[in-house]
Amino acid sequence: MFILCCMKDTIRIKPYLFRLDVHYVIEEQLNKKFANKVVHNVGLCIGVYDILSISDSYVLPGDGSSFTSVKFRYIVFRPFKDEILIGRLRRCNQEGIYVSLEFFDEIFIPREMLQHPSKFNFEEQLWLWEYQTENRVHDLFMDLNKEVRLRVVDHIFADSAPVSDAAKEDNENESCNSNKSPYTIIGTINHPGLGLVSWWNN
Repeated sequence: MFILCCMKDTIRIKPYLFRLDVHYVIEEQLNKKFANKVVHNVGLCIGVYDILSISDSYVLPGDGSSFTSVKFRYIVFRPFKDEILIGRLRRCNQEGIYVSLEFFDEIFIPREMLQHPSKFNFEEQLWLWEYQTENRVHDLFMDLNKEVRLRVVDHIFADSAPVSDAAKEDNENESCNSNKSPYTIIGTINHPGLGLVSWWNN
């Protein structure tokens, strides 16, 4: 679920921080810059694990701050493919269901990756699994806030870089794309033992 990613960056340290321990200041600045943010094609950054090396600092003309090149390892949330996760069902729509891990909400299970056969109940606004037994079909609802066990199948990273005004005018759908999550995990529950945890406990 969590990996260590080796990264390199240049940290700016303002003069009023010179009196503090340089390792402490660098770690604080790295966490301010990366913690709880998505790095494209890497994952969701959690916190600094350790600092591998600190290069010599330098000061640019007209700027009293020091600039230091740092190599470090960062704890990153990026589950490997086929990893099993347990979260809570956050919301449903006709496209599928969304699962939350409390610290990460962008887990999406498309309708084609739900247990088969499943259908969307428009009155309840919930998905249900039509579970067939020898005697009859049981409607197993996927209620909100229930625990869900899923398998990771893919990672989707969206480019969230700023777009110029000219580019926005050329793209009429820009306003729709701007709300896209920078990092989405795609999962499946279409296997025995997956889906609502309560299904398999009873």
